[in-house]
Amino acid sequence: QVQLVEFGGGLVQAGGSLRLSCTASGSIGSINAMGWYRQAPGKLRELVATITGGGITNYADSVKDRFTISRDNAEHTVYLQMNSLKPEDTAVYYCNAFLSRLSSIYDYRAYWGQGTQVTVSS
Repeated sequence: QVQLVEFGGGLVQAGGSLRLSCTASGSIGSINAMGWYRQAPGKLRELVATITGGGITNYADSVKDRFTISRDNAEHTVYLQMNSLKPEDTAVYYCNAFLSRLSSIYDYRAYWGQGTQVTVSS
C-alpha cells in the first residue's frame, strides 16, 4: 500500500506565505516525478508545479516567481513554498507522485494525496 499525505494548508491573507509538504509512504520502489496540482470550486484540476527526481522543475505561468517546488528524495517528500499569495490561489492542493511499488519496480503509476485546503483572503 502506498499513501501520500499532505500538510500545511490553511487560511492566509493576501501577500502572505504558506509551505505545503507531502510525504509518500508504504512499499515504495522508486519515485520519478512529484508535483502539486490544485482545484478551485467549479474549475478543473490544474498543474501548479512538478519536479523530477533529478531536480528539474516546471511551473504554471500563474505561479512562476511566487511558488517554489523542492523535494527530499531520501524522505520521499515534496514541498511547495508559496509566497505573495493571491485570492485566486485559493483551492484544494493535491500532491502527486509517479512511482513504482516494491512488488513491481518497473511499473510506474500516478498516486494522489487527499488534498489540503488553501484559502487566501483579500
